[in-house]
Amino acid sequence: RYKDYRRPSADQQQVMTLATDEFVRRFLLHVLPRGFHRIRHYGLLAGSARKASLALARELLAAAPPTMNDPSEEPDDFRPPCPYCGGRMIVIEVFERRKQPRGPP
Repeated sequence: RYKDYRRPSADQQQVMTLATDEFVRRFLLHVLPRGFHRIRHYGLLAGSARKASLALARELLAAAPPTMNDPSEEPDDFRPPCPYCGGRMIVIEVFERRKQPRGPP
């Protein structure tokens, strides 16, 4: 379905039938390249209908169900990794926001 804004308001909603390859071509125009971020407020990813919409899309596309990552498994160690050796860093001091650290007197 699409809206034709050139028609009067009662006639705007139209139905278009497409061949499969044309539908897929038009659909893939909306797939974002690597590095871009998707806005998740509309369409298949809209809030309350997200799970049902994605399940239906996967069913219609005969796609495999997503792997379930258990969110209850949190890491025991929250320290960031060292960029050089990969070990866990030890926090010695935390500075206040927007304050420059002072040197020793």
